[in-house]
Amino acid sequence: MSQRGLEALLRPRSIAVIGASMKPDRAGYLMMRNLLAGGFSGPVLPVTPAWKAVCGVLAWPDVASLPFTPDLAVLCTHATRNLSLLDALGEKGCKTCIILSASPDQHAALLECAGRWNMRLLGPNSLGLLAPWQGLNASFSPVPIRKGKLAFISQSAAVSNTILDWAQQREIGFSYFIALGDSLDIGVDELLDYLARDSKTTAILLYLEHLRDARRFVSAARSASRNKPILVIKSGRSPGAQRLLKADAGSDQAWDAAIQRAGLLRVEDTHELFSAVETLSHMRPLRGERVMIVSNGAAPAALALDELWRRNGKLATLSEETLAELQAQLPGSVTAGNPLDLLDDATAQRYQQAVSVLLNSPDVDALMVIHSPSAAAPGSDSARALIDAVARHPRGKYITLLTNWCGEHSSQEARRLFSDAGIPTYRTPEGTITAFMHMVEYRRNQKQLRETPALPPNLTANTGDAHRLLQQALREGAVALDTHEVRPVLAAYGLQTLPTWIASDSSEAVHIAEQIGYPVALKLRSPDIPHKSDVQGVMLYLRTAAEVHQAATAIFDRVRMTLPQARIHGLLVQSMANRAGAQELRIAVEHDPLFGPLILLGEGGTEWDTQNAAAVALPPLNMNLARYLIIQAIKRGKLRARSALRPLDIAGLSQVLVQVSNLVVDCPEINRLDIHPLLATGSEFIALDVTLQISPWQGDPETRLAIRPYPHQFEEWVEMKNGARCLFRPILPEDEPQLRRFIDRVTKEDLYYRYFSEINEFTHEDLANMTQIDYDREMAFVAVRNPGPEEEIVGVTRAISDPDNSDAEFAVLVRSDLKGLGLGRRLLEKLIAYTREHGIARLNGITMPGNQGMVALARKLGFQVDVQLEDGIVGLTLPLLPPAVL
Repeated sequence: MSQRGLEALLRPRSIAVIGASMKPDRAGYLMMRNLLAGGFSGPVLPVTPAWKAVCGVLAWPDVASLPFTPDLAVLCTHATRNLSLLDALGEKGCKTCIILSASPDQHAALLECAGRWNMRLLGPNSLGLLAPWQGLNASFSPVPIRKGKLAFISQSAAVSNTILDWAQQREIGFSYFIALGDSLDIGVDELLDYLARDSKTTAILLYLEHLRDARRFVSAARSASRNKPILVIKSGRSPGAQRLLKADAGSDQAWDAAIQRAGLLRVEDTHELFSAVETLSHMRPLRGERVMIVSNGAAPAALALDELWRRNGKLATLSEETLAELQAQLPGSVTAGNPLDLLDDATAQRYQQAVSVLLNSPDVDALMVIHSPSAAAPGSDSARALIDAVARHPRGKYITLLTNWCGEHSSQEARRLFSDAGIPTYRTPEGTITAFMHMVEYRRNQKQLRETPALPPNLTANTGDAHRLLQQALREGAVALDTHEVRPVLAAYGLQTLPTWIASDSSEAVHIAEQIGYPVALKLRSPDIPHKSDVQGVMLYLRTAAEVHQAATAIFDRVRMTLPQARIHGLLVQSMANRAGAQELRIAVEHDPLFGPLILLGEGGTEWDTQNAAAVALPPLNMNLARYLIIQAIKRGKLRARSALRPLDIAGLSQVLVQVSNLVVDCPEINRLDIHPLLATGSEFIALDVTLQISPWQGDPETRLAIRPYPHQFEEWVEMKNGARCLFRPILPEDEPQLRRFIDRVTKEDLYYRYFSEINEFTHEDLANMTQIDYDREMAFVAVRNPGPEEEIVGVTRAISDPDNSDAEFAVLVRSDLKGLGLGRRLLEKLIAYTREHGIARLNGITMPGNQGMVALARKLGFQVDVQLEDGIVGLTLPLLPPAVL
C-alpha cells in the first residue's frame, strides 16, 4: 500500500491549475474560484496563455514557466491535452495531479507517463478533493464544506454532490472529501492507510462501485477499522446495476463477506447512508446493546420497536428498582416500562425526569428519545431540557443517546440544537433504530475480529497426499471429479464421505449391492451431465437385486435416449445413509472473479440459489470465523438450528468448515467444490455426494485469495546452544493464551526495555492485536518448545512495515529465564531474512542504553547503532537492500 505522493495530494503547499480560465462556464474558472474561496494558505498558480491573470491572480503561460514546482496540479483542459501536460508536469518535478476528465483509451498511457515521472494521479473523471482543515477546495463542488471529523471517499461524483448538499443542510463537517473517479492510480486502499493515521479523522465513510485489487482493499480496511469506524455503501447489488456501472466483477455476496471480514459495516441504501453520516459525525463508543425507548406517544415507539425486532436488536430489561423509581417520578397515568410512553401531554420537565432516572440505571446502554410535535412540550424546549439533563448528569457522557424529533418545520431548531451539542438526531423512529443498529453491528464485527479462536481438536491436513491426487487427476485430463474420486482428497483433510463403489453395468451394480447390503443408492457417473437430476440419474432406497437391476438399466436407457452423445462412466453404488433425524446441509466453494474462493453454507436441496440460500465467508477460516458463519446462516434463515430430533452441532460443523477452508487454501487446483448433501447426525458429518472441479495452477497460489493465509513455508526447526530444538513459526491467532503465559515469564526489566514503560497487565485487546496479524503487513515469529497440547512460547520477534513497504520497525523478546541459548540471535536472523526477501529497504528499532545485550547483538548482525543519551534511547538501523536500490 504505497503512500508515495499522498502527502503532496492531501496536504499540498502549492497548487497549479492547468487550463485556468476567466470564462464562468469553464472548469478552470470553477476550480480557481473554489481554491481561492476555500481559504487555501499556499500559492495558487493559474496556468493559461489566454489570460494575464485569473480571479486576480497572476497567470503563467505554460508549465515550464512556473516560478517553482507545485506539489499538486489540477488538469482542467480538454482530455486530448492530458498526456503532453502530464509530461510537462513530470519534467517540472510535480508530485501529484488531479485529472478531471479522460477517455478510457487514455488510461494506460496516462499511467505509464505518471510512472515514468514518479507522479501520483487522482482520477480521472474525479470531482476533486476537499480538505477543509487545510482550507483546500480543489473540486467542482459549488457547496461550501465545514470542518469536521468524518472522511468521505467516493467513486461517484453524483453521490459526492448529493452528500455535500445534504451535509450543508445538516451542518455536518468533514476532515476530507475525496472523489476518486476511475481510481486509475490512487485507490481507496491507500487512502484508508493515510486516513487511519490522520489525527483530524475519527470515522470514514466509503461509497464504492468497483475495486482494482481486492486483497489490498481488505488488508487496508482490516488495518484501518481497528482504529476507526468505517461504513461502506456498495452499489451494484443486481447484475443489471453492475452492467450499468460497468463495475468490476464481484458478486454482491462476496462484497458482503469481504466488508464483514474487514470489520467494516455495510449500509444498504442512500437513506441509510445519510443516517450513517449523522451517526458517525457524533458517534461515541457503544458500551452495550441494550436500548431504552422513551416517547411521547405509543405509535412512534411501536414503529421503533418493530424495526428493532426486525434487525435483531436488544431491548433493555429494566430492574424492579428502576421501574419503581420511574413510577415515583412520573404521573400515575404513565406506566413505567420499555418502551416508556410519556403520553401526548408530556412536558419538557417530564422528559427531563424520565431521562435522569434512566441515566442512573445500569440496565441501559443506549437511550433513544422520541418527540412528536406537541402543544404541551414544544420541540425546541424539550430538546434544551434533554441536552441540559444529559450535560449535568455524571453518566451523561458515557451513555449512547439518539434522538428522533419527528416532523419537519417544527423540529428544525431542535435538530440544530442537538447537532450543536454533538448528539445524533434523526427524522424517523425507523431511521433512528437503523442508526443504532449500525453501531451495534459495527461493535459486533469488531468484537468478532478480536475473539481468540481455539484450534479444533484432531485437525487433519495431509497436503502432500491431496496435491498428489489432484495432480494425478489433472495429468489424466480430468476436470471434474465425483464422490468416489474425491473421497481420498477429502480424507486427507479429515472429511468423512460415505463409502462408494463403482459399477460399470447393471449386473455389477447388483453384485456390489449384495456385498454391501440393502438398501442402496445408485448415481450416474458422467462428466457431461453435471446435474444428475436432469436425467433422473439418482435412484434411492433400492431394497432388492431386482430393483437395483431395473433402476440401473433405466438410468442407462434414459441417458442414451435423451443425451446420446454424453459419456457414461458407469454408476456409483452407495449404502443408504441413516437419515432418521438427520439434517441435510450443503457446503460449496465457488470462485469469485474479484475476491477469489468463497465458502458457502446453507440447507441441502436439489436447487440452490446461492444469492438467497447461502451464507458466505472468505477463507481462511478459523473456528471462530466458522462459528460466526453458521450463526449468521441461522439468523438469516439460510440454516435451521436443529433437525427434527436434535440440535445442530455448531462446534462440529465449524470444524468441518475449517477443514474445507484448509483444503481450498492449500490446493489452488480447486475451482469449485460442492458437498451436497452433507448429512449432519449429532456430532457426525458425512458427505453423501461431492463434486469437484479442478484446473492446473501456476504461480503463487496465495495471489488468488483476498486474505493472505497462515504462511506454513516459514516454519523451521532450530537447535539451541544447549542442543534443545525449537520450532520457529509465524504467530497464530490461537496463540493468545500461550503468549500471555510467555509474557508472565518475562521480567519487568525486560518488558520495560521492550515497551519503554511499566506494564502491569496486557489486556485481551492488546494480545489480540499481537496475535491476530495481517501477514500482508506484519510478521511475528514465535519460538515454540514442545509443539502440541503442551507447547510453550519462549521467544517472539516481529516486524511491522510502513504502507510503502520500505521501512519496518522490529522488536525481539526472549523469556528471561532462557537467555544465553542464542534464541534472540536466531529469531532476529530469521526476521532479517524474511524482511529482506519481502523487499523491505530498512529494518529499524529502538532500545535503551541499559539494554547492552540487545545493543551488542545488533552490532554483531550489522546494525548501525546510534546512541542518543540525551533522549535515553539507542537507534538501530539495518539497510537490507544494496545501496543502488536504496
